[in-house]
Amino acid sequence: MIALVRFQIAGYARSLRILQPFIVVALFVVLILVQGPSGPDASDLAVRTFADVAAIMFPVWAWAARALLDTQPDEQRALTATAVRRPSTPIWAGLLAAYATNVLLGLLALALPLVQAVQAGSPGLAISAGCALNLLVAVPGTLLGAWTSRALIPDPGISLLALLGGAAALLLLGMGPLSWLSVPMIEWLRAAHGGPDAFTSAFPAIALHLLLWSAAAATLYTTTPRHHP
Repeated sequence: MIALVRFQIAGYARSLRILQPFIVVALFVVLILVQGPSGPDASDLAVRTFADVAAIMFPVWAWAARALLDTQPDEQRALTATAVRRPSTPIWAGLLAAYATNVLLGLLALALPLVQAVQAGSPGLAISAGCALNLLVAVPGTLLGAWTSRALIPDPGISLLALLGGAAALLLLGMGPLSWLSVPMIEWLRAAHGGPDAFTSAFPAIALHLLLWSAAAATLYTTTPRHHP
């Protein structure tokens, strides 16, 4: 499993596809996050930034995961599936490789907000909850990208439309009565904008929602038949 994870990450890095999301995140940091919160509400604003970063990074994480999983040629993917003992091993290895890459992207996006929150005197619990939120949101972001990868949707055009449509559908679904079926983006944004105390209080329920959603999506993903080259 570890060897397959390292192999996929190395292939993604060698293909230089990894530069695309890194450039997007770097521009996001330089153009938006570098300004930082200021004024009497700087502490509250710094906490809000963690939630805003998670919402903005969600489609970036999905895009990066899809790109990593699509980097491996079909023939190589078929050989890997033949060589391993369990058919599920390459599937989980791909998900872990994509998630590890997304964690690196998240660290790049969160480094500056973390420093700004500490300097602004934001509560430690709220800062910890903000960091944990991003780690958790990277999981459904990775899964959305996996669901639109070439193994399930061979046509690249349809795959891209599915990724964009899926991200938009999850956002719209979260605004209605069926929000429990969606990623709780509206909930974490509303909680963070309510202040550090409200964010910290709401975080356990949001974390549970993310974990349950991710578990269901991952189970369906690993049991769905794949496209064979």
